[in-house]
Amino acid sequence: MAKTRTNKEKLYDVIKKPLITEKSMTAVQNGQYTFEVVNDATKVEIAQAIELAYPDRKVKKVRTIYMPSHQKRLGMKFGRTQSGKKAIVTIEGDPIQELTGV
Repeated sequence: MAKTRTNKEKLYDVIKKPLITEKSMTAVQNGQYTFEVVNDATKVEIAQAIELAYPDRKVKKVRTIYMPSHQKRLGMKFGRTQSGKKAIVTIEGDPIQELTGV
C-alpha cells in the first residue's frame, strides 16, 4: 500500500518542477498548468501540494499521465529516456504569474 503524505514537508516534495512547453502554455489560457511530479503521487496529494504552494488558488481538477521511457540513439550507442509522471492541474481564479511566462 502506498504511503500517504500528510505533513507539509512531504507535500512540497510531490511537485518536482513545472513543465514549460508550447503546448502547456496554450493550456494556461484555460487555467491548466502542467507539473512534473513524483511517480507515486496520487491526485489528492498533487491537489494538496498545489494549494500549499499557491495558497490563494483552488484546484478544480487533476489529471495524471505516466510517461514511459523511450529508446534513443546517439551514433552507435543506444540508451533510454527517463520515465516519469506528469500532472495537468486545472486551477480556479487568477492565473499564476510565475508560470504564465509574462
